[in-house]
Amino acid sequence: QVQLVEYGGGLAQAGGSLRLSCAASGRTFVTYTMGWFRQAPGKEREFVAAITWRGGRIVYADSVKGRFTVSRDNAKNTADLQMNSLKPEDTAVYYCAAAYNKGVVTGQADFGSWGQGTQVTVSP
Repeated sequence: QVQLVEYGGGLAQAGGSLRLSCAASGRTFVTYTMGWFRQAPGKEREFVAAITWRGGRIVYADSVKGRFTVSRDNAKNTADLQMNSLKPEDTAVYYCAAAYNKGVVTGQADFGSWGQGTQVTVSP
């Protein structure tokens, strides 16, 4: 499996931006679909975005479409989530996840490796 560490969480004001990064180590990064999930207090963890290993297919949750952008750099073994026009309802712990040798997937069960999570807080 691949090991994942998230960076870049923090505090932002509504309308602001944050960029999350996920650094991967271990198994060949390039063969993984990378995903981002989030869990708000008292809620279930939910899908945010995913990008296939060549970056050819990207999918977003409706709630972030047009505001968030997922990308990856296979040479650096990193995946990023650029979050713009942040809203207070984006407040959550954000998790990076990796799905080995799959296409575009959005279900948590498809992702076998997870980071520890990073807190994002958006103030009104």
